[in-house]
Amino acid sequence: MSFLTQLAPANPKNELLSGLTVALALVPEAVAFALVAQLHPLFGLYAAFIIGIITAVFGGRPGMISGATGAIAVVLVSLVVTHGVEYLLAAVVLMGILQMLFGILQLGKFIRLVPHPVFLGFVNGLALVIFLAQLKQFQVTDAEGISSWISGPPLIFMLALVAATMLIIQFLPRLTKAVPATLVAIVMLSLIVFVFGIDTRTVGDIASVSGDLPVFHSPNVPLNLETLMIILPYAVIMALIGLIESLLTLNLVDALTETRGQANRESVAQGLANFTCGFFGGMGGCAMVGQSIININSGGRGRLSGITAALALLAIILLGAPLIEQIPVAVLIGVMFMVVIGTFKWSSLLLFGKVPHIEVLIAAIVTVTTVLTDLAVAVILGVILSALVFAWEHAKQINVKKYSNDSGNTVYELNGPIFFASIHNFQALFQPKEDADDVIIDFANSRVADHSALEAIDMLAERFERNGKRLHLVHLSAECRLLLKKAGNLVEVNVLEDPVYSVAAGLTSAEIDAYERRKRRRSGH
Repeated sequence: MSFLTQLAPANPKNELLSGLTVALALVPEAVAFALVAQLHPLFGLYAAFIIGIITAVFGGRPGMISGATGAIAVVLVSLVVTHGVEYLLAAVVLMGILQMLFGILQLGKFIRLVPHPVFLGFVNGLALVIFLAQLKQFQVTDAEGISSWISGPPLIFMLALVAATMLIIQFLPRLTKAVPATLVAIVMLSLIVFVFGIDTRTVGDIASVSGDLPVFHSPNVPLNLETLMIILPYAVIMALIGLIESLLTLNLVDALTETRGQANRESVAQGLANFTCGFFGGMGGCAMVGQSIININSGGRGRLSGITAALALLAIILLGAPLIEQIPVAVLIGVMFMVVIGTFKWSSLLLFGKVPHIEVLIAAIVTVTTVLTDLAVAVILGVILSALVFAWEHAKQINVKKYSNDSGNTVYELNGPIFFASIHNFQALFQPKEDADDVIIDFANSRVADHSALEAIDMLAERFERNGKRLHLVHLSAECRLLLKKAGNLVEVNVLEDPVYSVAAGLTSAEIDAYERRKRRRSGH
């Protein structure tokens, strides 16, 4: 799909309406995340606009929405408290540079290393994070800073508006898809609250969203090594979190739209967006799962929806704040609850007994870790656990078929890979004392994978040598022979290129001489 096709889709009306819907959902999120980072709301709103417009135009995943996110905000808190806003902006600039380098170096392909159970845990974890974030809106804080749950009529009104929003979004598409159901719910219920004067919290009660155009401002920090040491840890963590969340969201949107995005291009665009944020008063961010799903479900598939959302958000900041501040918070909570329902992979609850229990456990661990810590820790932990499980399971697959050939030599037909996790099982397969003087190991159905495997072969050769046996390897793959060649004197075994076993039995004098030289060298003579 060409850039122009993505920019001018077949159904521009859906793209425009979807973009407007997303813009309305972006406002309270951007404000809330800025407050989490102890910043003025405009830091979040500017980030949502800048990141949104740049990734929409240059990103590798049309239809995906990016902006200020909670995952980035949580990291920023301590930096803002200890060093101030200027260091935050510098860290965001460095974060952008690291992300651009990631994309330029074509490292986006490593997202393939994330197994499906980890992806399920990521999606379910984010769904729970979105859900829990909405519950905070059902609390009020008194003058002493003590929070308590609302009750009485205010709670009833909020719950009624939440339920009405969810019902409209769920059932309106069955009647018509001419207008996004989310947009209808926001506009209609906001009008009802305004006309009837219903006393409920609105966006304006959270914070003002009015402001001017973002202006260029170079971070006012000393350009020295000390500054770099301060901001580098934050920049690295934010870059990793932003890339992981963005690339996994890209995969999610790919699955929803049955298309394929470009991970490296998206990484560069995310980096460029954050780099720009640092010079225009934005707090930084990444892809947003909730808003991306709202966009896809509302009909947004191309770049126009993301561009519309960013420009509409800027218009809200400049002109539309008085109107947007009248939107009931309960309506937006209802919208996000529907996002939670659509995001959570309910089918994962039915996996028990259908897939290995360990994979279900990994998905659960990633989900819980996402909720309790952050996305980067959860995904990295999930990948490590999956890799360990993979290594453990494959280590148990190695086995041999033992027999004597026509020349009386002992032959081991090896099956399964030899690598760091399988070398213990590999060593246990052989009994040198029971074998003939010449022993052949057939690697036709096996592979030597790493240095640990080379060491295991060398140790096995020494075992056979101590028992007066000669070990020969046949049917080694080209990759295995290359590993042995690079190892040089680290591994001293007899590799026969000819796979005919009779050749192994009738060794040449040169091979025997070479064997005797190695034997004398090992014995120190």
